[in-house]
Amino acid sequence: MQRTAATCLSTERVIAGPGVSATEGRVAWAPGRSLWIGGMTLVALALGPVFVTPGAVMVFLVLSAVTLCLGHSLGLHRLLIHRSFEAPLWLERTMVWLGTLVGMAGPLGMVRLHDLRDWAQRQAACHDLHAHRAPLLKDAWWQMHCRLDLAHPPRFVPEARLRDDPFLRRLEATWMLQQVPLGLALFLVGGMPWLVWGVAVRVAVSVTGHWVVGHVTHRRGPQGWAVDGVAVQGHDLPAAALITFGEAWHGNHHAWPGSARLGVEPGQADPGWWVLTALRRLGWVWGLREPGDLVPRAGLRRLGAGAAVRPSGPAFAVPSTLPTLGASG
Repeated sequence: MQRTAATCLSTERVIAGPGVSATEGRVAWAPGRSLWIGGMTLVALALGPVFVTPGAVMVFLVLSAVTLCLGHSLGLHRLLIHRSFEAPLWLERTMVWLGTLVGMAGPLGMVRLHDLRDWAQRQAACHDLHAHRAPLLKDAWWQMHCRLDLAHPPRFVPEARLRDDPFLRRLEATWMLQQVPLGLALFLVGGMPWLVWGVAVRVAVSVTGHWVVGHVTHRRGPQGWAVDGVAVQGHDLPAAALITFGEAWHGNHHAWPGSARLGVEPGQADPGWWVLTALRRLGWVWGLREPGDLVPRAGLRRLGAGAAVRPSGPAFAVPSTLPTLGASG
């Protein structure tokens, strides 16, 4: 099988010409974003305890799982951003819509935020915001309520299939409003408890949880891989593997960004990958890429105990310059 680039599309959309800098910039308050997540958090804290019921908590858990796994992890991250697998248009759009319901940003906004951060972290040095280098509370404020205006930014040039897609453009323009029909349906079925827990509590917990995982996995934790010459390394957070649907294996993702499988070592739980393999059996997705299908990114090397990992089944076909990974699912 011909190997594809490990970085896939996420770095190709960022065009860095002469004079571009990943370090020089100013952090500024983003009022729309700040009022959105701030408002959801205040409603969750004020009304969540008042309207808590077993049914409301169940709605929160089910909707969180569906939007975070099928939507954010699979639809937005592994598919729209990295194209690590293929899906029919109806399924791709369904997943992307579910990802938008998480409440972080619109689909094109998510691609832009991810790709510019990814580009910055790949440089020799980058701004503290992109590195999650600020102290805990300051980083929370920066990541969820502010934006970084680089003095000399690169250009973001999405491919035509993203830029010219009318569905994505409508979803981008109305991403906050997408909660309204969902909220109305929840209210009609379960009243205020379902509305509060199905929208405000879910959005507040999802967005805050996304920041917590990002803060930790860009600062500390176990690593099976390192990438030489870059500003930021990825770390794993095994305790959060299940509730993040595999996204907590962030050290693996930095090593193999084009892989649809994030839990690439034996014993690493990756529920998102389990869902993809189930969908593949149904014929609904195909072309799932794993590390053995990718060209290793420049500077990639094994670290510590990870170098001693042995496959538990048919091994990935990893180039001889790197140790073999775990079994394919």
